[in-house]
Order: sequence, then structure tokens, then C-alpha cells
Amino acid sequence: VQLQASGGGLVQFGGSLRLSCVVSGRRTFNMLGLGWFRQAPGKERDFVAAISMTGGTGYAEAVEGRFTISRDNAKNMVYLQMNSLKSEDTAVYYCATAPSGRTWRHDPVNYDYWGQGTQVTVSS
Repeated sequence: VQLQASGGGLVQFGGSLRLSCVVSGRRTFNMLGLGWFRQAPGKERDFVAAISMTGGTGYAEAVEGRFTISRDNAKNMVYLQMNSLKSEDTAVYYCATAPSGRTWRHDPVNYDYWGQGTQVTVSS
């Protein structure tokens, strides 16, 4: 199983980025839960957003209303659209899969495979 995240980069305050993550090696992608997490330097890995197999979504309070998670089961992809970016959004962003997709999950212990991370840097 491999997860490959992309789309990170340097963006100005208030700008937008779209992260993508392709999942390979899992035959039942449409039944998985999917999530995005982030880790800033010196801090723990934090929940950002998650989506269930039926499209139900959940967000961290810090990103609610600015970020949108979505999935494309035909392409085995999960996306994170990030708008109105702030300096505190600077972090390495990780995508992850959860074997049970009945509901979206915020706890990283529910996720079994992780991508390598993509750096997002927001300049003020």
C-alpha cells in the first residue's frame, strides 16, 4: 500500500493550495475512511480533516470553513482544498487511510497507512 501526497508549496497569506493524495495497493478504496493531518515543527501531528466512505466530512476547528476535503473513488484520490491560508497553517501535511470508512475519524490511531507528507509554507 502506498500513499503519495502532492501539491504543497510556498503561498502567501490569504492564498490557496490544493493538496492531492493518490492511494495505491488497496482494492476497496471506496470503503476506506480518508484523512489529512499536519505537523508543525516541534509540535505533535494534528487532525485536519476526514471523509467517510459515504462522503461525510469532519474538520478541525482551526480549519473549519476554510478547508474542504473531497474524494474521487474512480481515481483513488483524496484532496484537500485550502483557502484563506494563515501562517499557522504552515506544516507538513499527511494523508492517511482508515480501514473502516463508516464514519469520518479524527483520531490518528484509527489510520493504518500514511503518506510521506508534503510541506505547506504560508508567508506573512
